Amino acid sequence: MTPQVFSTPITELFDIRHPLVCGGMMWLANANYVGAVVNAGGMGFITPRSFPTPEDFRAELKRCRRITDDKPFGVNLYVSARPEANAALTTFLDIAIEEKVGFVETAGYSPREFLPKIKDAGIKVIHKCTTHRHALSAERAGVDAVALLGAEAGGHPGAQLVGSMVQGALLPGELTIPVVLAGGMGTGRQLMAALALGADGILLATRMIVASEIWSHDDYKRRIIEMGPGDTRIIMSIFGDNSRVIDNPDSARVAELERDGVDDYEAYRPLVEGTLQRKAYESGDWRRGTMSVGQACSFADKIEPVEAIVDRIIAEAVRARDRVAALGAAGP
Repeated sequence: MTPQVFSTPITELFDIRHPLVCGGMMWLANANYVGAVVNAGGMGFITPRSFPTPEDFRAELKRCRRITDDKPFGVNLYVSARPEANAALTTFLDIAIEEKVGFVETAGYSPREFLPKIKDAGIKVIHKCTTHRHALSAERAGVDAVALLGAEAGGHPGAQLVGSMVQGALLPGELTIPVVLAGGMGTGRQLMAALALGADGILLATRMIVASEIWSHDDYKRRIIEMGPGDTRIIMSIFGDNSRVIDNPDSARVAELERDGVDDYEAYRPLVEGTLQRKAYESGDWRRGTMSVGQACSFADKIEPVEAIVDRIIAEAVRARDRVAALGAAGP
């Protein structure tokens, strides 16, 4: 277990040893994984929609609390543009409050309408954003921190597809709340770069898919290890909803439909529905479905425990820090 090396506003906000936030991953972010992240010194978020019923979600929260020995952890809540789709979110939030969850990661649309209830419960909120305009809006709404996603991110990196280094150079000085950079993050060198840009940490997702505590099939993890930055593709742009996914026959078919100008979502549904993604994780057959994968797949080099991944990232960040320090010119 690596002791604390870096103290930033994000380590203080989450009361964690390392400035590493592990974002919620649909189907994968369960108690085993999130508990391992917390025990390794980072912060993780359970994804409630990954479980069959609200009570299954509640049971997972209780299990995570046992794994962390009562250390706080987080829950991911996706905010939809459709009010009817947020009915489940309200249920999940109620359960999180009842189970005394310490932190919430919101994603999607603005969490503004849910913030009074969240804050009244004493829960801290980090909101995922894809532009600095959205980040500033989230700060005004009252969130406690933001994660700024660059174009390299898996899942939904936004319409503008601005890279993480540009995002990181634009935003931190404009905000008064902690910022973590996300999208393509997976190394200690990037952690040091993010800190140098003025951010307070980084958010990891794809890099962590190969963790031993992630329940997906080892064949799927081995494919992630084989992949490079060119083995993902952006799809669903025709609907204004860019999604970075694994490059496979199904995502190639989606891209073909888009090139043909097909704008009927039903033509895409058999290729992109979420149950296909879960089946791929279960079977290891990465050729079916459109699984969210970011370009940080490039840094996933072996299957190992969460703690080993975290320790390697921090050790590399220390080497990067020392290298920069050694570059200073000698005085007169």
